[in-house]
Amino acid sequence: MSKQYLAKNAALSPVSKNAALSPVPTLVPTPSAPTVSIDHPFEPIYDSKSKVLILGTLPSQKSRELGFYYAHPTNQFWRLIGEVCGRETPPRTVEEKKQMLLDNGIALWDVFGRAAVSGSSDASIRRGTSQGVNIDWIKNTRIGHVFVNGKKALEGYNWYLRDQTGIDAICLPSSSAANAGMTYEKKLAEWMAIRRALK
Repeated sequence: MSKQYLAKNAALSPVSKNAALSPVPTLVPTPSAPTVSIDHPFEPIYDSKSKVLILGTLPSQKSRELGFYYAHPTNQFWRLIGEVCGRETPPRTVEEKKQMLLDNGIALWDVFGRAAVSGSSDASIRRGTSQGVNIDWIKNTRIGHVFVNGKKALEGYNWYLRDQTGIDAICLPSSSAANAGMTYEKKLAEWMAIRRALK
């Protein structure tokens, strides 16, 4: 084989024999949020005239910090339920929120009384590390319809509460900002099932 041929093909080779290799970047794993055991900090909202019950999973870290349900500003719950109740603007204060629910026959609580949670991730809740709430108070209401806010709430409801209530729950798309695959308008269309149940 000629020296000219070898020289020509060496020049075309993508990696020279003496070429310096680029360092391979080291991937540093993102630390996951610590898992902590959380006891539900809030009482249910209801009265004897409540006809519909809405259940979430467990208050998020932001809700626990601020002392009320769905307190994270990116969560669409109060905007959705405000429109269900015919309001042009969502209620702002805790008292306004409570009064709107009670005035419209809506009860509010969650399915988990205690759970091990990583950050505010519903997906991290497991049956073996969670407990359901006691929902005996439903007997003192007119509740005939149960709606759950997202798939994990439905899962928890079927684990712990379905046998207590005797009511099959209707699963609504999660009001969380993490549920970004559905537009607000599409969520609202499904949440309007609550208004129909109240008639």
